[in-house]
Amino acid sequence: MIATLSGEITQIEENALVVEVGGVGLRVFVPAPVRGRVKTGEAVFLFTHLVVREDALALYGFESQAERDLFNILLGVDGVGPKVALSVLSSMTLDAVQRAVFADEADLLSKVPGVGKKTAQKIALHLKDKLKPSDALARVAAMADYDSEVLAALTALGYSVVEAQSAIQSIPKDAPKDVEERLRVALQYFGT
Repeated sequence: MIATLSGEITQIEENALVVEVGGVGLRVFVPAPVRGRVKTGEAVFLFTHLVVREDALALYGFESQAERDLFNILLGVDGVGPKVALSVLSSMTLDAVQRAVFADEADLLSKVPGVGKKTAQKIALHLKDKLKPSDALARVAAMADYDSEVLAALTALGYSVVEAQSAIQSIPKDAPKDVEERLRVALQYFGT
């Protein structure tokens, strides 16, 4: 099993990186945020998971061990393969996934491309047993109801869950608790 890899990025593809390791170019499927942060010619270190199929070998890479662990847990959900698991990690941060699970908001997971309502519920149920709440998660799960409404409004406007979470985090701590006002401030994050 290939646990990690380190090398130079020689190509950035639609859903993968080609990383040269010891003169061999390895195609590594990575979450979208990783592809957005790297450039050709840069050195990269990834935690990896090798998926072995009868007709193919596929290598998946992650910036942190926690992301790789979540990917592995997602693969244990009935109906979730590597592409859907990668889609979850491309669309949501670890905190957002944990929040959706522990705040019983499986609807957030259903906004991920390739994840329907039933699959979202399966993921939430499976992850609830597998994930361990952390101090960071306690803060995320304790997101106030008014911020949950802001998140729902932003995703309804077409922003991804990751974008919506970033906008909510940009709201000053002393901002009013009024949902409409918080939504207005969050929209300023996008320059609208």
